[in-house]
Amino acid sequence: MEINQLSFLFVDVVLLTIALILLIPVAVLFLECSAAFLSSFGTTDETKEPRPKIAVLIPAYNEAAGIVATISTILPQLTPQDRLLVIADNCTDATAQIARNCGATAIERHDTERKGKGYALDFGLQSIASDPPEVVIMVDADCICEPDSIETLARVSMAKQRPVQATYLMEQPPDPTPKDSISALAFLVKNLVRPSGLKQLGFPSLLTGTGMAFPWLIIRDVPLASGNIVEDMQMSLDLAIAGHPTVFCPEARVTGCLPQQQEAAKTQRTRWEHGHIQTLLTQTPRLATASIEQQRFDLMAIALDLSVPPLSLLVALWLAAFVASIVGAIIGSSAIPAILLGVQGLLILVAIVSAWGKFGRAHISGATLLSVPFYILWKIPLYLGFLLKRQTNWVRTERDV
Repeated sequence: MEINQLSFLFVDVVLLTIALILLIPVAVLFLECSAAFLSSFGTTDETKEPRPKIAVLIPAYNEAAGIVATISTILPQLTPQDRLLVIADNCTDATAQIARNCGATAIERHDTERKGKGYALDFGLQSIASDPPEVVIMVDADCICEPDSIETLARVSMAKQRPVQATYLMEQPPDPTPKDSISALAFLVKNLVRPSGLKQLGFPSLLTGTGMAFPWLIIRDVPLASGNIVEDMQMSLDLAIAGHPTVFCPEARVTGCLPQQQEAAKTQRTRWEHGHIQTLLTQTPRLATASIEQQRFDLMAIALDLSVPPLSLLVALWLAAFVASIVGAIIGSSAIPAILLGVQGLLILVAIVSAWGKFGRAHISGATLLSVPFYILWKIPLYLGFLLKRQTNWVRTERDV
């Protein structure tokens, strides 16, 4: 009899511990999405500041097929005092020449031992150091910058003297599958909804990889030369701890396109999410410690935001824990974990539906929300890969042609 009681007690403790651990990211997600639902941002006062001298850096690896579209959306936003620099990094195609033909300056880097976006950006910064701009803006070679985004980012960055992140979203390909729609929704929640919630609450956010602006006096001292697969996320954490947290600028917009090829989509997602999980595990404690040492609640807010895993992983973990708690309650364990996890499930649902209702309804059909379970099933091998064969090196996502 005592053995059975001890067994049930052990199960209760394990399930309750899991429920309490999951409560942290679920509550953060709910709070951010709720704040975003109530947000209403107009043009910020900083956009009225004098226009600084700008350098736009575009790291590019074999981007001959799409670099023209990117450059064509940036050049009209620049003045004669500005520069557009394409860093053709280990390219084996005509990326550099095409960029020059479009009116950009292009430099070429050849180093097959040190590959990655971080190395390319570091090379670009070194090339402009002799005549530096006031603000550096970084844009990926497969992205489209909406009108006025460059100037808006530069003005806000100069006025705040802090890194600034534009809204970075993914467009769905023609004739999108339900998986494409759910992926676009997850991207929207991560890169627009949650940062909007943090801004509404008065907290900084994270850099998301493109559409990033930095005052020269800050970015010149940042060590970018690395092969980190989520170098933007790591850079924003390092800058925040150093006293330069990121400002979210929702009115500046940069868009990419989800890859149509299934293997390309899998490669892209693996790189992003393995890097995200690794950063979550290693950097959340670092941020929390720095928050206590520096007595800065903004760092704790960033740590809590970072504690939220990729949305599909969070839902998968919650579902597994909820099912286990239900089974436990049926065989005689406490019902408290099941009740607590049931409430968390409701919070996740409200967060996702409110995010879709305010920010995604115009572009993503409500019916696609029914495909979420299948999307999670598609992602499970990706998460198992983090445990069995973790991606640690930068790999370029193949472009659609």
